Amino acid sequence: MRPGNRLVRAAAGLCGTGLHAASRLPGWTRGHVLAHVAHSVDAYVWLLRLAHTGREPGPRADSAALAAAIERDAALPADRLADRLRESLDRFEEQARTLPAHAWDRLVPAPAGWRHPVYYLLLRCLRELETHHHDLDVGHGTERWPEGYVSWALDDTLTTLRARGFPIASVEAVDLGRRWSVAAEGPSVAGAGHQVLGWSGAPRPPC
Repeated sequence: MRPGNRLVRAAAGLCGTGLHAASRLPGWTRGHVLAHVAHSVDAYVWLLRLAHTGREPGPRADSAALAAAIERDAALPADRLADRLRESLDRFEEQARTLPAHAWDRLVPAPAGWRHPVYYLLLRCLRELETHHHDLDVGHGTERWPEGYVSWALDDTLTTLRARGFPIASVEAVDLGRRWSVAAEGPSVAGAGHQVLGWSGAPRPPC
């Protein structure tokens, strides 16, 4: 089952009490996590449309408006929130399928201001789905992350930590037979790839 379908199915299966229970993210319920994912996917759709036409497809929500929208949608019933998420994912898939081949290398702005090629949105969306399915705390542990995703996400995450001067010398994913040098000094970390990835990305505040 595709990551998006798995997450929608998990969302639809939550009762009212389960939806409003605490997630793995401090201060956020499961409803907040699902609402955040839906709005993040909406942002990716906005960027795909920008890449397609070269023009901004309407105003982009600022942080205050986004926080208010997440609070609003987090209070929706589970079936409506699952539908909301499915609609966002369907729009993302439709926009990706219709994007011309020459547009995939165009640079688009991330919320933090840095720019990346459009094709990176596919990877960002995958990470959004896998990471936040884990954050729901409904049994989708890091051991369920696909090996290909774990390998890519470790490359991406550790490259970022290296650029930020994170004080750890090396990281080893023993099951993948891979090792990364991060800094000149510091401790070393080793373990199964999914465990190392879960450690390197946590704790994470709501974003």
